Amino acid sequence: MNSKLPNVGLTIFSQMSALAQQHDALNLSQGFPDFPAPLALKEALARHVMADANQYAPMTGIEALREQVAALIQRRYQISVCSDQEITIMPGATQAIFCAIQALVQPDDEVIVFDPCYDSYEPSVRLAGGQTVHVPLSAEFTYDWDAFAAALSNKTRMVIINSPHNPSGALLSKADLDQLARLTQERGIYILSDEVYEHLVFDGQQHHSVLAHPQLYARACVVSSFGKSFHVTGWKTGYLVAPPNLSSEVRKVHQFVSFCAPTPLQLALADFMQEQPQHIDELASFYQAKRDQLCQALNSSRFAYTPSPGTYFQLVDYRAIRDDLDDVAMAHWLTIEKGIASIPLSVFYREPPANSYWLRLCFAKTPETLNRAGELLCAI
Repeated sequence: MNSKLPNVGLTIFSQMSALAQQHDALNLSQGFPDFPAPLALKEALARHVMADANQYAPMTGIEALREQVAALIQRRYQISVCSDQEITIMPGATQAIFCAIQALVQPDDEVIVFDPCYDSYEPSVRLAGGQTVHVPLSAEFTYDWDAFAAALSNKTRMVIINSPHNPSGALLSKADLDQLARLTQERGIYILSDEVYEHLVFDGQQHHSVLAHPQLYARACVVSSFGKSFHVTGWKTGYLVAPPNLSSEVRKVHQFVSFCAPTPLQLALADFMQEQPQHIDELASFYQAKRDQLCQALNSSRFAYTPSPGTYFQLVDYRAIRDDLDDVAMAHWLTIEKGIASIPLSVFYREPPANSYWLRLCFAKTPETLNRAGELLCAI
């Protein structure tokens, strides 16, 4: 077989979760909460399942849920989007990203990504026949716009950005978006903005969405996730927002990938968003408390860190403990020998920087799990 993805194997997230299970280690690797979803959300799902709302939903998504997303965007960013023409509900943000890339990227097109970046971007581009151009972020995970400008070519079709950023938690500023607009406007380059952690921004900082930047949104697809916002990653339900002309093209692909997202999940989310809008407003403080609990524990450890500005991930520098191991080897050593699983940063790069000693820890966990994580980390 001539594989379309010859260099792709089992993701590091699956590998580390399996290793954690094998060695009965505390799993701070894969990004998922270990606490219950909201009771009212689960009750809404049960109610709709028992009412036999179990057949196909409309291809674009249940109307009530699209209207709730439009209301959320209006409330958070003070802009209006059309729930019928600009919002599409999909089975997860990863699929939304995939569909946008398949719809907009042609063979031999170039797509710029910023390393470290999420692992689904490049395979999706490759399956569309395109090529990824990797532009490294700075050592502080900020954007080098001179390097970006140098990477642009006549083949550049799309730029993929991610804020809050997985794995670093870094945030794009309004000035960053302005620079991106200035450098791509005349070329008409598409923007794919991965904003799945948009509500997890800490220390009073603001998430600057492409939705609120008219120059960018006119040629952008913006992706977000119900799974991240409502503690239900296993529901694999997200959405894409784009101008009508781009939404139309993405929907052409979406209808032949999954056709629609699960009906009772959509109805439950619509009910919960209408009845408890405060849930979104409380997410930042909810997760900041978890970040602070983990960071307070790290103060007594030999790991170095800077508190994460967003997401539910914290990077830690381990060089004071084992500078003789690369980060992949260190992640395995910690899991097998010390009972705590993490994700090495290098897997998010095409060409990892030399002397990188970063590991990513997930703090979307109960206080008890975070207490145990603190004990394990401080004992190393």
